[in-house]
Amino acid sequence: MENIDIKLIPSKEILIILPLLKELNSFTDENILKERILEMSKSLNYKCIGVYVNHKLIGITGLWFLTRHYCGKTIEPDHVIIDHTFRSKGIGKILFEWIYNYAKNNNFETIELNTYVENTKSHKFYENEGFKKLGFHYIKKI
Repeated sequence: MENIDIKLIPSKEILIILPLLKELNSFTDENILKERILEMSKSLNYKCIGVYVNHKLIGITGLWFLTRHYCGKTIEPDHVIIDHTFRSKGIGKILFEWIYNYAKNNNFETIELNTYVENTKSHKFYENEGFKKLGFHYIKKI
């Protein structure tokens, strides 16, 4: 793969992630996604990273920065998405190497993440990357 660049997406450009985000969240109304993305981008504990090939955005992940009692200072990759035409080409591995280096360079102790139950390809990828299942993630709409 040629000309891969991984970099922070500035808050003022955050809506460029919407087409990729809709691949993962087709069940959420686009206006709601826009509203949530804009709100997330205002948080000091969130950054969005873009993966570019030949200057075209083909992958994204949000990074949440937290300190948790059970694992210390942690980065949580969120909404990890690679455009379907670029999957299975090693880009996810390159992206996670970037995240690991970022975490080490910024004194984080752990990386934790969630993935949808039905996304079995991601489960295999994360397990191959050395991630271990710790528990279940529950959600209740109110």
